[in-house]
Amino acid sequence: MVSTAFFITSLVVVLIPGTGVIYTVSAGLGGSRRDSLWAAVGCTLGIVPHLLAGALGLSAVLHAGARIFQIIRIIGALYLLYLGIGLLRDKSRLKLGEKDTPAGVLSLVGRGILLNLLNPKLTLFFFSFLPQFLVEGGRAYLLQMLSLSGVFMGLTLAVFVLYGLLANSFKQLLTASPRAVRRIQQSFGLVLVGFAAKLALTED
Repeated sequence: MVSTAFFITSLVVVLIPGTGVIYTVSAGLGGSRRDSLWAAVGCTLGIVPHLLAGALGLSAVLHAGARIFQIIRIIGALYLLYLGIGLLRDKSRLKLGEKDTPAGVLSLVGRGILLNLLNPKLTLFFFSFLPQFLVEGGRAYLLQMLSLSGVFMGLTLAVFVLYGLLANSFKQLLTASPRAVRRIQQSFGLVLVGFAAKLALTED
């Protein structure tokens, strides 16, 4: 059974804005409600490998293999930089995929997956976060970690969907002001560039 402490702590962690939140909010502002939903799904799916790695203990291998960890981190930083510069250079509007088409859905989900998949910090986070809530003498540790991971994923999806829908609800207020939309787009671009720099320069 999931403890209240784990639920509350996980909710706080998920609520803290990160690259996934920025991406989902961008999708909500620049597209439809459906776009924000697919973006949230993509970001949630992107944490699955990290959760599994944490649950299975593979993160210890990644941490020991400094070269592998460094390569993944550089790739993730470059991808964030690519997205951030793309938003800064786009002079039209927030545009993260073609609307209501299979290609558009795949693009939204795919970008969300890559955002979290290429962040090796998530693996180390779950490896250190989940064990704190294991019950000694309870069910097998692997089953406990998988159960906690499932709850964390559910919270992530719910919170990201909420962020996206709230952003989309403000879209109508912004359509009359292209300059405001452009400023928001530039702000998101700068935030992503900042995340890229932080990821690339962080010492382990």
